[in-house]
Amino acid sequence: MGVAKAWRFSLLSANLALLQQQNSKHVCWRSKTTASSLQQRKPISWSVVCGLMLFGLGLISLLTGHMASDLEWYSQRLVKHALYAKWDGGYRAPIDIWKSQYSKYYYGCSERGRSFAPAVRERLSNGYLLIATSGGLNQQRTGITDAVVVARILNATLVVPELDHHSYWKDDSDFINIFDLDWFISYLAKDVTIVKRVPDKVMRAMEKPPYTMRVPRKSEPEYYLDQVLPILLRRRVVQLTKFDYRLANNLDEELQRLRCRVNYHALRFTKPIRELGQRLVMRMRQMENRFIAVHLRFEPDMLAFSGCYFGGGEKERLELGEIRKRWTTLPDLSADGERKRGKCPLTPHEVGLMLRALGFGNDTYLYVASGEIYGGDETLQPLRDLFPNFYTKEMLVDEELKPFHSFSSRLAAIDYIVCDESDVFVTNNNGNMARILAGRRRYMGHKRTIRPNAKKLSALFMTRHQMDSDTFARKVKASQRGFTGEPDEMRPGRGEFHEYPYSCVCEKPFIDAELGEDGYRPSKLALNPAAKAESTVNKESKDVKTLQMLKKRIYK
Repeated sequence: MGVAKAWRFSLLSANLALLQQQNSKHVCWRSKTTASSLQQRKPISWSVVCGLMLFGLGLISLLTGHMASDLEWYSQRLVKHALYAKWDGGYRAPIDIWKSQYSKYYYGCSERGRSFAPAVRERLSNGYLLIATSGGLNQQRTGITDAVVVARILNATLVVPELDHHSYWKDDSDFINIFDLDWFISYLAKDVTIVKRVPDKVMRAMEKPPYTMRVPRKSEPEYYLDQVLPILLRRRVVQLTKFDYRLANNLDEELQRLRCRVNYHALRFTKPIRELGQRLVMRMRQMENRFIAVHLRFEPDMLAFSGCYFGGGEKERLELGEIRKRWTTLPDLSADGERKRGKCPLTPHEVGLMLRALGFGNDTYLYVASGEIYGGDETLQPLRDLFPNFYTKEMLVDEELKPFHSFSSRLAAIDYIVCDESDVFVTNNNGNMARILAGRRRYMGHKRTIRPNAKKLSALFMTRHQMDSDTFARKVKASQRGFTGEPDEMRPGRGEFHEYPYSCVCEKPFIDAELGEDGYRPSKLALNPAAKAESTVNKESKDVKTLQMLKKRIYK
């Protein structure tokens, strides 16, 4: 029984007890006068006793409801494993490393609901919202996505977000250089009013410059309504700075779907970027029908920030140590401790070992998306030895790439397209691009996405010379179960929404889905039996008054 159900049960029990006590002819009372009347005292009503017992049980359920809920989920997982065993011929049966057999039962769904009111017109809105994003391309992408949702919550007019020109990447590209601006504005016209700039007459009428503030990370919608909206109404224009991951993970379902409309539809790259990205995909497929895209986040800044050690000796320690000084607030970390905790990105060699152990042969074609690899060709050579069919964007379209060379975000956008179109996407880390692409590939049909279980793999890599290749492969496959992009890998509502967009993934109608070999089609609850229960508990455990207030303001 979930917490919300337990609370309602305890309240119902208490009310029942009181009601029965008031209506019963038998009451519990004490005489005030004589001793003989004490002997004639009437017994306590059984209805009252039962009511109090039910109330006590309700309180116990309230305190332990979350334990019961988790036990229910784990028991359902066991049932699900039995169902998998029936379909796969055993739960430990090998998986198809190129494609999930369950992906055909799901599709991306982010249509707005009937109760989602049209966007507020510019002249009727509460003011203008300026957004300054932060970080690299994909970190800024999360900021843009959430900025649209925040503008919707505030009933504000959104000014096209400003991209970060001062991050490590030092890219001075503006929104219009990377994303199709007109498409962005028109696609979201029914959700949020977006303008290219604050009108001159509004700026001239302002007595003070736009109010600038930074909101805390993962702020709830109520924070924006309580802290930002009053300032917006008073000042008319508000700018939010360093806007990345500044909105809570769990939101009302309609707002979650708005997130998906922004991220997977409205944020379309410019035509030159799209055309070059598709040209790269075409050239990969001309050589081989299917290929893997590997995103190697192995740049010096990434390695320095991680606090890990990668076997480069004293030279590596000094070089990365100097880079690490850029972040004055980073704590001192133990490199061995971080690796054991699974916090270190895999080296290119380790990525190759993982893929070969999973079953990808040396004739597999690899597209490697990366920036400046620490150690250069020497670091990449072990991966090339394992997979000779190794390609990068520079190897495929060197001359056509020259106009983009000075713009790291545009180069990252080209890599994004190829990684998204690949048959299998592999990452060596859990950074922004890895999470954003993992979420998009789930939305687009659970295309195979492999992210390393670094905590378990680190121990295997350190001891791989102590076991034969078959044993190593078997253990790698076991450690990677749950990290390959299957539909059931995460409970709904857990994890980052950008990586697990559970509100935007729907089950296909029975008539459209293919039947399995046994003549049955596994249902969504069979594949992920926790989905319905978890969703119900989440909805019931919301504070009703807060939710009603928020919806009233959103749909007003």
